[in-house]
Order: sequence, then structure tokens, then C-alpha cells
Amino acid sequence: MTSQNATELARACVEALIGVGVRHAVLAPGSRNAPLSFALADAAATGALALHTRIDERTGAFLALGIAKTSRVPVAIVTTSGTAAANLHPAMMEAAHAGIPLIAVTADRPEWLRGTLANQTTDQVGIFGTAAASAVDVVEPDDLRFGLVGLGEGPVHLNVQFDEPLLPEDVFVPTATAPEREPWVRGTPYPLEQGRATVVVAGDDTGPGPRVLAEAAGWPLLAEPSSGARNGPNVIRSYRLLLGTELGQRIERAIVYGAPTLSRPVQRLLARDGIEVISRRARGRWAERPHPVVVEYDGPFEVESQADPAWLAAWQEADRSLSGRIDALVASEPGLTPYEVAGAVHRAVPAEGLLHIGASNPIRDLDLMAGAYPVGERRLIIANRGLAGIDGTVSTAIGAVLGRPHTARAILYVGDVTFLHDLTGLVIGPVEERPDLTIVVANDDGGSIFATLEQGAAPYGDRFEKLFGTPHGVDLASLCNGLRVPHWKVDNLGELEHALASPNSGIEVVEATLRRDNRRDLDARIRGLAG
Repeated sequence: MTSQNATELARACVEALIGVGVRHAVLAPGSRNAPLSFALADAAATGALALHTRIDERTGAFLALGIAKTSRVPVAIVTTSGTAAANLHPAMMEAAHAGIPLIAVTADRPEWLRGTLANQTTDQVGIFGTAAASAVDVVEPDDLRFGLVGLGEGPVHLNVQFDEPLLPEDVFVPTATAPEREPWVRGTPYPLEQGRATVVVAGDDTGPGPRVLAEAAGWPLLAEPSSGARNGPNVIRSYRLLLGTELGQRIERAIVYGAPTLSRPVQRLLARDGIEVISRRARGRWAERPHPVVVEYDGPFEVESQADPAWLAAWQEADRSLSGRIDALVASEPGLTPYEVAGAVHRAVPAEGLLHIGASNPIRDLDLMAGAYPVGERRLIIANRGLAGIDGTVSTAIGAVLGRPHTARAILYVGDVTFLHDLTGLVIGPVEERPDLTIVVANDDGGSIFATLEQGAAPYGDRFEKLFGTPHGVDLASLCNGLRVPHWKVDNLGELEHALASPNSGIEVVEATLRRDNRRDLDARIRGLAG
């Protein structure tokens, strides 16, 4: 392959990306992907796309994931060969299960070097396995169209072979244009009859559909914080505790949107004998449910009449009473509690704001403390719930803000382990765009979620800290200072609310210090409030 052919192939790749709607590309530096690097830089200079550079491929991939989550268009992550390609795998898996249009473009040595012990050469074809909806070994421009065919079904992989020399001799001006967005088609509604005690369950990223249906039908709405449906009068804030009460036992039917993965009580409800489950098909990989489904439908649901108002009223009254008792218990606790942090974060998100919630305890704490936002005030609440991992969360949040430039205020709410797991997300070069983002770290020095699970019980106490608690003792202030990120440390609700009310420009960290030794007892007392 000649130098011109390497350059032509890279430029054809960039043209193909623009042609499927890519407006942001994330680049991790390398030698073998130099033809792509120059082609992307030239395209960015014309305004055809925005180019972001990161030194860590895993960070870059989650940054691209975050941009794709909020921009709702495909985003490319571009790497060199070898282990660089493998570092994209976690983000590709999250994108596959969440239905996010991520495009992995990995540079490779030519095929004749495979198996020869050539430097940074391994078998990259199909490296992401079933996480990629399509994967193509690109040798010539015609191969590109085959590699992008699966984009509507999930992330795709273009593995592009480049031979030396790798540098261009002129400047590239792309001619491709983005496709027009197809008009939204509502589809034929599926009619739902009244007569059974029904609740609407909204999983991650389902949008306003569950809220609209619940209000039209007069049904309680059990919506995860990142569903996009947690607003309006039908939202039941304390639903996961109420599901264990007599009221929860009266449920006969659940209308499910998306993939609810946050709550064990919801999973037990959907698997309960005698429950009729009607499901709106979820995006992403593995559409089959872990519980029986009577009907699974791709279109909207509709209902012609309202349910007996006593059903919704009973849930609303029970929710008001239980939520009030939860708030009173939390307020009476000495020191700052994780539930107070969650409530303060939720209140701090303004209309048109963005909140990204980390996995483990933060999203569960917020699920219990977050009431409904007013219907007319739009906020975007997101989380990485495809596989619910803690990796890449900081990078995803930064990408989410870059992909939604009109955001009024952006907050990331995470635990300390999640924050530390993606510190390289804060390694941002001086020429790179640095969005306004407040990162709230609930720091209890370890993995407190495990204290609330089976392994946190007393019989396992002698091994708990080593295996699950994993205290780290890290000085977050010093870390932030080294990364040149402003840092606040707070240990009471007043200080936290003051810090959230006075955001700096750029990225800042607000560290809320918490106890972990009483977490299991606190959760048990809160659960006990439901009776």
C-alpha cells in the first residue's frame, strides 16, 4: 500500500463517518492511526465535525459514549493498534446494552504482518465480539459501507488496515454531508383496557411516554431517576419500599417501558406469579426479559378511560406519608448522610439542567429521595445503566455536557470509588474544550453498597473490609490539586447546599464526607418505615 492509498483510505473513512451523521470524533494518539488523525483534524478545521483528543483510550471511548447519549447522533472513537483497541471494550459493551450509536475505528497493521510478532500487532478483527453490531476489516473504501450497516442496531467496529508511509502530503476538505433526520413516526397504538390494578414501570432512558400513559390512565408511575419520566403528579417516589407492602401486593398488571434494572423489588414484582406484564421493547442488546411477558410491543400504548381514582389516590397518600417519615428520619441523623447528599443534588438541578448519576449507591439513594420535577420544566437525568458499571463515569459525564451545549447547569453525582476509577477523565489537555461541570463525590472511603447487600451481614464481618469495603484513604483534595481542578470539602448539609448554589466555571469537585460504618443500619431503619 502506498502513502497515497493510506491517506485516501483514511479520508474515505472520515467521509463515511460524516455521511452517517457523525459530528463529534474522539481521538487517542498513536502512530498507526496517523492517517486518520490528520484526516479528522482537516475535517474539524472545516467545521464538518468537532475533534476531541484524550491520552487514554478507555477514557476517550466513554467520552464518546457520553456525547452520543445526549446528542442522539453517532460518535466515533479512533485509536491506534494493539492494546489501544482493547481499551474500548467496556464502553462498547455499555453502548451495546444501552443502544448507543458508538463507532469504534481502530487502526491496524496490514494483514500480512499478523502472526509475525510485528510490534503492536494482534488479531483486532472481531475484538469486541457480540458487543459490535457489525465489524469489518477495512482494506479499501468499499469495505466501509459494510462496516456501518449495523449502526441502527448498536455500536459498530471499523478495523482499518494502514501500511507505511502514513503521513499525508496535502490538506483534506471533506465533501460528505450529514443525512437528514428521519421524521418521527408514532406507530399504531396498542390499546390497554382498564379493570386490573395497574402500575407503569419506567426503566432507563425511556423518555416521557410512561408519564403520559400513567397520567392518561390514572395509574401510579414507578420511574427510575434516569428514565426521563420522573415528573408529574403520578410519580411514586418511595415505590421500591411500597412494593413490599399490602398495597404493592394488590398490583395485578405492570406496563413496562425499557429495561428497569435498578430495583430488586421491581424485579420481584415483574417475576411474581399472576402478574400480567405488558412491555414496550427496550433498545440495545438482548431484548428478552428475565420474567414472563404477556405482550411486547414496539409502538406506543394508549388507554381510552381513566382507572378508578381510588387506586392512584391510595398510592399517592401512602407515598406522601412514607416519604415524609423518610425525610424526618434522615434529617434527625447526626452528621451528613448519603440520602441528604442525594436530595441536595436533586434539588440543585435547574430547569434545562443535566444530572448524570453514578452507579451503586448514588443512583439508589437519589431514587429514594428524588420527588417529581414539575412537568413543564425540562431536565435531563442520565446514567450508564446498560451494564451499570462504575467505569468511565467521569468521562461519560463530560461527554454528555459536550453533546448538549445548551445545558443550563451540569452535575455529576458519584461515589468515591467510581470517581477514583475514572480519574483519567480529568486529564484534559489545555487546548481541549473543558465544559462547566460540578462533580459531587459522596466519599465514605470505600464500597458502601456492599454493606447493604447480603455480604454486609454480621457473619461476614471479619472479611468484609478486605473483600468488599476496600477502604482507600485517598486525599481527594491533593488529587484535584494535582489535576488543577477546584475542590470543595463539606461535611454538613448547609455547606453542601452552599457549594452547589455557587458553581465555578469549568470542572470542579465537591467532596461530601460521609460515614460508612452505619450504612447497613441506616438502610434497615429506612426500610422499616414501610412496615
